Amino acid sequence: MAEPSFYIGVIGNVISLLVFLSPVETFWKIAKRKSTEEYKSLPYICTLLGSSLWTYYGIVTPGEYLVSTVNGFGALVETIYVSLFLFYAPRNLKLNTIVVVAMLNVFFPIAAIVATRSAFKDEKMRSQSMGFISAGLNIIMYGSPLSAMVS
Repeated sequence: MAEPSFYIGVIGNVISLLVFLSPVETFWKIAKRKSTEEYKSLPYICTLLGSSLWTYYGIVTPGEYLVSTVNGFGALVETIYVSLFLFYAPRNLKLNTIVVVAMLNVFFPIAAIVATRSAFKDEKMRSQSMGFISAGLNIIMYGSPLSAMVS
């Protein structure tokens, strides 16, 4: 029989899957109207960044397969969202979005992985540092809407 923490992790993963799928209606509207309208791509780009880094963390950390699987799914879903956004975005917005995607989803993860692999020879320290980076990004990502509410 598995540990109770495993079952709590599975429940957390189910909830996370639902969170990743919550924008489906938005992207259905974008595809149906063939326009991104007033929607912004940054939340999906940032979620892709977080999911990608958490996936990497789960892969390099022994026993964290729940983290890697749910975030791997999240990274796949967010990649689809960002791709749909790029497909239906007007040309000027498309170019800006591509630059942001390149910076946040290509260069930043590569830099984080290279930095942690270079700075720490110990696998545990590499894993912890990637977890710290990912957790910090989560705090910023989920806390950023508060900045709009607090004057």
